[in-house]
Amino acid sequence: MRTILRSAAFGATLAASLFAPAALAQATDSPVGLWKSIDDETKQAKALIRIEERAGALVGRIEKILTDKPDAVCEKCTDARKDKPVQGMTILTGLKKDGDEWTGGEILDPNNGKLYKAKVKLAEAGRKLELRGYVGIPTLGRTQTWVREN
Repeated sequence: MRTILRSAAFGATLAASLFAPAALAQATDSPVGLWKSIDDETKQAKALIRIEERAGALVGRIEKILTDKPDAVCEKCTDARKDKPVQGMTILTGLKKDGDEWTGGEILDPNNGKLYKAKVKLAEAGRKLELRGYVGIPTLGRTQTWVREN
């Protein structure tokens, strides 16, 4: 009986060790997941953003506001999001894989209501996400780094 139990335990350990690297690779080679945005000025966490893939494109929504304004609304938005709660709001849309980046999308800044073109790239083995928002061409913009949450 002990031999059978040891065999089963060994098999489970072997299976876990074979599949764990694949699961880790999936988690780190795609922006899909939960990300913490960091304020450029204060360096404090601002929000948790959930990025999902829908119909071949990435979509990101604010899952939780981490500042003292969890009930903020998008007063300056000019589209259907005007005066809607920021928490739960979709702010990132349309990013598609292009080499080692995801490009062709848009990001909304709920603080000023403006839409910017966007592209993202993973950094530090998928632990960080470099999000570039810009007007016109990427050189006319700024990059914000988000940190992956577990």
